[in-house]
Amino acid sequence: MPKSLKESRVSQTSISRYFGGASSGTPKPKRNCILPKGKVKFCYHDNTNSNKAILIPDSEQKSPLSRGPGGLCPSTLERLKGFTCPTEPSGESCDIVTRVKEGSGGSHGVKSQCINDQLAEKSEDEQSSKQTLNFSQFAKPGGQHAEGTATEVSLPSTNSALCRRSKSAYTPLEQQVIQLKQQHKDVLLAVECGYKYRFFGDDAEIAAKELNIFCHLDHNFMTCSIPTHRLFVHVRRLVSHGHKVGVVKQTETSAIKASGANKNTLFARQLSALYTKSTLVGEDVNPVCSPDDMEGGSHNDVSVPPDSILLCVSENWDKLKKQLTVGLVVIQPSTGEVQLDSFPDSQSRSELESRILMINPVEILVPSDLSAQTQKLLESIINASAQAGDKVRVERRDSAHFEFASAMNTVTEFYCHTQIEGCRSLCSVASLDSPVICCLGPLIQYLQEFNLDRVLRSESSFQRLTGESQGMILSAATLRNLEILNNQTDGGVRGSLLWVLDHTHTPFGRRLMRKWVTRPSISERQDAVQEILESDSLTLNSTRSLLVHLPDLERGICSIFNKKSSTQEFYIIISRLCRLALELQALLPAIRAQIRSGFIRGLLVDTPDLLAPAHGFLSVLNEKAAKCGNKTELFSDLSGFPVLRERREQIQKVLQEIQDHRKHVRIVLKAPTLDYTTVSGQEFLIEVKNSQSSIVPRDWVKVSSTKVVGRYHSPFVVERHKKLLQLREQLLLDCQREWTAFMDQFGEHYHTMKRAISHLATMDCLFSLAEVAKHGEYCRPEVSDSERQIVIKDGRHPAIDLLMGEHSQYVPNHAQLQADGQRTMIITGPNMGGKSSYIRQVALICIMAQMGSYVPSSAANLGILDAIYTRMGASDNIYKGRSTFMEELTEASEIISHATERSLVILDELGRGTSTHDGIAIAYATLEYFIRDVRCFTLFVTHYLPLCELEWAYPQHVSNYHMSFLLNEPDVATDTRDIRPEFITFLYQLSEGAAARSYGLNVARLADIPESILQTAALKARELEDAVNSRRKEKFLSELWSISDKSSLIEWQRSSS
Repeated sequence: MPKSLKESRVSQTSISRYFGGASSGTPKPKRNCILPKGKVKFCYHDNTNSNKAILIPDSEQKSPLSRGPGGLCPSTLERLKGFTCPTEPSGESCDIVTRVKEGSGGSHGVKSQCINDQLAEKSEDEQSSKQTLNFSQFAKPGGQHAEGTATEVSLPSTNSALCRRSKSAYTPLEQQVIQLKQQHKDVLLAVECGYKYRFFGDDAEIAAKELNIFCHLDHNFMTCSIPTHRLFVHVRRLVSHGHKVGVVKQTETSAIKASGANKNTLFARQLSALYTKSTLVGEDVNPVCSPDDMEGGSHNDVSVPPDSILLCVSENWDKLKKQLTVGLVVIQPSTGEVQLDSFPDSQSRSELESRILMINPVEILVPSDLSAQTQKLLESIINASAQAGDKVRVERRDSAHFEFASAMNTVTEFYCHTQIEGCRSLCSVASLDSPVICCLGPLIQYLQEFNLDRVLRSESSFQRLTGESQGMILSAATLRNLEILNNQTDGGVRGSLLWVLDHTHTPFGRRLMRKWVTRPSISERQDAVQEILESDSLTLNSTRSLLVHLPDLERGICSIFNKKSSTQEFYIIISRLCRLALELQALLPAIRAQIRSGFIRGLLVDTPDLLAPAHGFLSVLNEKAAKCGNKTELFSDLSGFPVLRERREQIQKVLQEIQDHRKHVRIVLKAPTLDYTTVSGQEFLIEVKNSQSSIVPRDWVKVSSTKVVGRYHSPFVVERHKKLLQLREQLLLDCQREWTAFMDQFGEHYHTMKRAISHLATMDCLFSLAEVAKHGEYCRPEVSDSERQIVIKDGRHPAIDLLMGEHSQYVPNHAQLQADGQRTMIITGPNMGGKSSYIRQVALICIMAQMGSYVPSSAANLGILDAIYTRMGASDNIYKGRSTFMEELTEASEIISHATERSLVILDELGRGTSTHDGIAIAYATLEYFIRDVRCFTLFVTHYLPLCELEWAYPQHVSNYHMSFLLNEPDVATDTRDIRPEFITFLYQLSEGAAARSYGLNVARLADIPESILQTAALKARELEDAVNSRRKEKFLSELWSISDKSSLIEWQRSSS
């Protein structure tokens, strides 16, 4: 070990400051300083109110702190020990100075420490033998962390435990951390120690790496720390890297502990909160800006968290039916939304993949014995999310918890402990599908660890994820291939359909718009959007202005419902709800008179009544105290809080006694006008000039001094001030209990508030769709459930049209598919001619129309589709162990299994992942199956010209099309070595008939392939084409010469034509 490190480790000790003269602004002495060899000690010279540590040689170490100039006598020191916060012994008999806990001095936040009057000795060699200890040394194998977050840890009965590596005793704080870590082995623990949070052992090394902070050796453990006021920043950073973080807080206050029998023991600590990616709810991680900043759109360095969705997955294998059934429970703890689903799935897990992509969870809860196929799917999703910069976290739990019997016991016990309406919930929950029960049980246990299980007790929170009434089904491949939520270029939102449609102003509106896009359902939205577009009333404009700069009300009321809200957040949410209610109430006459749409009118008329309970909560709060987080002054009217009123009266009585004591002080000091002063948070100080210090009674305690005056506390003030601090800290505890009960009362109105916010989110989405319709040439589509058709005139791709802007002209195209007529379009043409963009355009227009939006076309008549299925692109999937061709056929198989006559199927170059003959055969058979058996609408893009023969086989239902182009052929070359590829000009216009060639060499030219290679390729293409034509002529002549009669000749002519 380097000598410098040895020396610094010898001196790892905390230098304590004297309670009375410590100023909050005084810098604390450095803990790590290199000391000279030999015995040394620290003391203070207090005559100048200075807190400098002075080294005293060996020869002067004769007695504990003796009274010197400005010093303290032993009796005074003993009296102060009882008055100040109790020390927190570290048990470090091996260190130079005993470390003392830095406590909180009541509501003033004064940090007080005491100096131990015994100094220990230890040799340098023994000190340098200390080494870093990891928690793995004392962790019991196979142990599980304790459930729940209210596990309080007390000091071990003995402090004789030794570190296995350093052979030195653990400090009491280290023993406490060891016990906490044994109960929560998979958690990074941030332990509150005074004004900072500390990490120990392996946790410290992980935190230092993720947070880029310094980690150092302190006694037996590596440690690092973060300031308390930046806890929310660092917890979020650790959680974003996939860690589970626990916050361990002190459960005792200094003044109350000083009055107890255990005043000289360690502060009790307990795990107060756990956080993962999906459970970032609470004061520690949800700082709220001031209302002024909120309205101005300023959020400083605090970004709005993304949707934090937790997904629980279970698998049930039916041996008799040989079928797998997957159960899902989806919960967003920050908003309180719960969704359930169960469904059969195939070997490829396509149904599960579709739902995961639609849900977009940040955390997935799975059993430990997950099947290999599902495991591969999760690995592919996790790696894809990691590449996008937001890796999905997977929490694995014992598979026994996912068994039906165990899960049902958990569910029954959970709902039986609710109130009367909870019993009704038990009946309804017990009737759920068994795969859902298998998910719900482990999810309840998991959320109980975070104290976020309350939302599961309400039956009204449960919704079905899918169902017949949920609208159009979009498969995982469809969401990906049509770029519904993210583009395929960089995985971002720009260029996706969601990017085109999302013009919402509120976070809860954005979440609802995402649901509308992924599960289109026309409902009554088209009439509402049309009225917003055509109305010139100021009422709708006023309504939309109310939604601008709103905080996330949905997250806010859920945080209150879970009793994890701060006073600042509570005030912001409630005040904005009250303002919305008042302003909408004022608009009600105009809304009833001017708005024709019953859908909009119903949303706006109901909202003020639903928000009415918010006024009662706001009227009780003290605005100033709520904004600054002062819970002792939070409630302006204490008539409903008798406990707080009584505690305030006790505090006032003590204050009056201290004020009355001034008369005695004035008589003693012969100063009729003397009054108390407050310096650096120290109250009731009696200032006496140093020239008059002789008249100060010897039993008075000198707290601090300057060159001019000395400041004292009389014994009566010491006693009463101690009582005052105890009452103030007790008031803090009482206020916290009353605050929790106050939030609990709000929970009774949670569901009505949630309905009101849902109405506001719907209005925000309607305004967004109307904003989309204003830009460009959009029309209202005619959607009919009675007719099966897709008729689009002058349609445009919504995202490409917007990306190109006004400076480039997008070429529109028609589309016409009808159930009793043309149902299938086979589209050919040159590479990069616009085929894939065209088929995406048709699908996106159908989705937009069915979700109630206007569409980018001059006219559109559409039937209701039950689903859109796509098979596009060519890539392998390493994580699933599938080749490119296997991926193609797997997706095609899923489409074949699920498509109906009301589906739209899009197949782009199916069969290109294998040899030409096999690819043509598979593509031909698949397409014919959709034409003849499924009878659905089909758009089939291909370069296989034999597939165009299906138009002859099914002339009524199949038509060939191609993307038109201009062919600029080069001059006829006399030398075959000078053959050059043709040059293509794309027209991007859909035309009837099949294209004769694909002109791939033209794309090679656009890709800047060297000219020599292009010439060689063109020559080879000519040779292959000549060889094919030669074989065709030989076959033609051979068939012709084999004809022996006239009837056979006529039949041959008919088949050849």
